[in-house]
Amino acid sequence: MSADVTHLPRKRGSDTLVLDDYLPYRLSIASNGVSGLIARAYQDRFGLTIPQWRLMAVLAEDPLTPQALVARTAMDKVTVSRAAQGLVTRNLVARTASPSDGRSHSLSLTETGRRLHGEIAPLALAYEAALLTGLAPADVVLLKRLLARLEAAAARLSGEAPTR
Repeated sequence: MSADVTHLPRKRGSDTLVLDDYLPYRLSIASNGVSGLIARAYQDRFGLTIPQWRLMAVLAEDPLTPQALVARTAMDKVTVSRAAQGLVTRNLVARTASPSDGRSHSLSLTETGRRLHGEIAPLALAYEAALLTGLAPADVVLLKRLLARLEAAAARLSGEAPTR
């Protein structure tokens, strides 16, 4: 008589992968949940994708080249290019040729883009505040510090430069 192995309790040793305890999985689930929540708001209300909003948020700080946007946002070149093209088409971002290199250009928010950013930024901050409700300020500081350390460790392991 053989036992049905699907009903046996799983031994949780250090060499056993339990998905719910696996940090990369938990980070992915949390990220997808937060991104999905916010993406619906940006898409429904402003017609922006997550990559488009990320570019706008970064460009609100400084004009950047597409290559610098790839590094800063940790998005791939194709995603950055498509998001930028959509923003240029909507007159939210302007493309300016580099005076020193005719093959390069920088992207910056237009006045329309700045106004839209000014409308969205308070909503983004409100979402962040709602997500952090229940966490002590010291916990938020610790969470941000730990996430930065995880990002740096991932960059080191992949042989890439950290994004910040």
